[in-house]
Amino acid sequence: MNPDVYYIDFDVEEVSLKINSIMSRWSAHLLKITGQKWQVLNHDDEIIYECHFFIDFKNLEGRIKLEDLKLNVIHHIESLRDDTIYIDNMIIPDLLY
Repeated sequence: MNPDVYYIDFDVEEVSLKINSIMSRWSAHLLKITGQKWQVLNHDDEIIYECHFFIDFKNLEGRIKLEDLKLNVIHHIESLRDDTIYIDNMIIPDLLY
């Protein structure tokens, strides 16, 4: 599976809808946010969707967009009222990515 790649000009609403659609599937169990790498895993801990955001965390606009996206997706996950969960570690050192 090739991950989707996004840059600073990504549309928050468009990406939110895409991830929310995937998270609404019965097979999706976990959204794992590790810096700029986001993964959706199923109940067997297999990656069913992955996206990478190539955004410099020093860029305020980019960080705001990522934070907006994260809040949109987390709000959706919490509204599902099932066992779907998320792990959020948005800011990590560049060396770990």
